[in-house]
Amino acid sequence: MIVNMGPQHPSTHGVLRLLLELDGETVVSCRPIVGYLHTGIEKNCEYRTWQQGVTYVTRADYLSPFFNELGYCLAVERLLGIEAPPRAQIIRVLFCEMNRIASHLVWLATSGLELGAVSVMLYGFREREMLLDIFEIATGLRMNHAYFRIGGVLMDIPSDGERKARDFLDVMPGRIGEYEDLLAENPIWIERNRGVGVLSAADALALGVTGPVLRSAGVARDVRRDEPYSGYETYDFEVVTRDGADCFARFEVRIEEMKQSLHIIRQCLDRLEEPGPVMVEDPKVRWPAQLEVGPDGIGNSEAYVKHIMEESMEALIHHFKMVTEGVAVPPGEVHVPVESPRGELGYSVVSDGDHKPYRVRIRDPSFVNLQAVPLMVEGGLVADVIAAIASLDPVMGGVDR
Repeated sequence: MIVNMGPQHPSTHGVLRLLLELDGETVVSCRPIVGYLHTGIEKNCEYRTWQQGVTYVTRADYLSPFFNELGYCLAVERLLGIEAPPRAQIIRVLFCEMNRIASHLVWLATSGLELGAVSVMLYGFREREMLLDIFEIATGLRMNHAYFRIGGVLMDIPSDGERKARDFLDVMPGRIGEYEDLLAENPIWIERNRGVGVLSAADALALGVTGPVLRSAGVARDVRRDEPYSGYETYDFEVVTRDGADCFARFEVRIEEMKQSLHIIRQCLDRLEEPGPVMVEDPKVRWPAQLEVGPDGIGNSEAYVKHIMEESMEALIHHFKMVTEGVAVPPGEVHVPVESPRGELGYSVVSDGDHKPYRVRIRDPSFVNLQAVPLMVEGGLVADVIAAIASLDPVMGGVDR
């Protein structure tokens, strides 16, 4: 029997279609079919200025937008030959690790819902709300933030954001303990996940699979450690691995990764006690005058306009060109990987010297990891397809970008 699972099936974590050939309850073959959520983000970047590209790429993997912003900005910064100030790098790491936890919480919540653990779904989204509140305080938005900019970040994190982040650090370790108490020894959870969706290390490496799925097979590959960026080499953390290579091992890896992210967040908050700029002073990127920010964290637009007008005609012209045309990036081609919650997220960016990208190409981990679905589900039961897809944690916004 040929069965279409999707493209609207809730357990596919997005608009994914699986063409299944069944022999009774057993999956004989599986063919993932993508493209139902195509947005043209990569192509749209070619028609916008370099800085405007941030607002497009943040919408690709919409559950981990900061990682898309970071990968894109790092690539453009490498072409420009600049580096974000230390404080901006700390803020970037801080928000990426909070975003990693938020993304893993969505995975935990939806996976629990799909396999019958409804309480876990409620708990996961409860904790995620705390993180989204922090994101909203700092960026003004709960998702698709466009907070990371070429040369740094849009603005410094307000004191209220730091306070809420520390409150989150106090609460979250106990909440992760609750998840483990609910699931780690739960016989139904173990039955639905252990020995299901097995993908060996050899098969994962052959298919280019990365992230928690690869680490659950015992391969300690993590871009943060192997090809460090944004100062990750200065942070103390462990690369979590398991050797089960099944859905249960992926559950264990993500739970431990949330604990490691909490450890990194604590280090970031301690380092933020040292003040400093959050945007480079390089005139190639920086506007002639920065928006003055008061002690309440709110910009004073009148003082900003006055500052521009008082400098010089050249400063005003440069400001006008930066607003209308944006940054001019020297010709070149780079590829920059970052470690997203789903694996290695790479940005290949090409410049021909214009004020717009010549090409932006995203190596999205969800897209690559979906190649492994047939190996994970063929020979198993239809019900196990749900658990296998959930353990991959694909986000179709990144797949169909």
